[in-house]
Amino acid sequence: MNTENGRPVGLTADDDAFLDQVADRLLALPGVRSVTLGGSRAQGTHRPDSDWDLAVYYRGAFDPEDLRAVGWPGEVSEIGGWGGGVFNGGAWLTVDGRRVDVHYRDLDVVERELERARAGRFAIEPLLFHLAGIPTYLIVAELAVNRVLRGDDIPRPHGYPPELRAHASARWFGSARANLSYALANHAPAGRVTEALGAMATAAVQTGHGVLAARGEWVTNEKRLLERAGLRGVDELAERAGRDPESLAAVLTAAERLFAAVERAAPHPPYE
Repeated sequence: MNTENGRPVGLTADDDAFLDQVADRLLALPGVRSVTLGGSRAQGTHRPDSDWDLAVYYRGAFDPEDLRAVGWPGEVSEIGGWGGGVFNGGAWLTVDGRRVDVHYRDLDVVERELERARAGRFAIEPLLFHLAGIPTYLIVAELAVNRVLRGDDIPRPHGYPPELRAHASARWFGSARANLSYALANHAPAGRVTEALGAMATAAVQTGHGVLAARGEWVTNEKRLLERAGLRGVDELAERAGRDPESLAAVLTAAERLFAAVERAAPHPPYE
């Protein structure tokens, strides 16, 4: 996290006062042990119109009705409302004219996924707005990069686990290759443009996850994943696609070459 005078780069004194107010109110909710700031504002990469990503880490039960009772306008989901996995719900709110996202984080789940990540184990769960789904170690990544605003009942990873680097990169790269291979064998010959390009986009994101895992760099969402992994060139390939099978096959084959080159350039096990 980039900081200046103890605060993330780009945050003003007014921002700090705003965060103090919101963090104090969130920490006062029953069951909440810690409040963190995540996303672009924690990392100093935000734009003026970026929203504020906050997480409440709770122990035991958490009742979203307590958050609704604060009175901030917006939408507050139930527990499990965002798919029921490690991203188990949250809220889209407006606080003092600012867009604020609040994520629910169950500390029991967080601690379990931290131990699994250390052993190189994880699952991939579907989540809205994420093409390739999310690895369950994403909530471990948050522990590594988020700024703790309140509370100290929150575990922190010590670096990127070597076992996770090895297992996650292999799994992501393998999934990407399988997706493209299937698209070449099934969608391209039938001229199914949407399915073919959808598979290519998914494989691009999966390759990006593989690259970042191989490097031991944490990922908390897909927004800048392709840039970080050196895969933005896939856009040009998508623009070349036509409706005929030959054109689709050529584009998917070019994507295979691009993804393979990026994979070869990434670090590979064993890791020190």
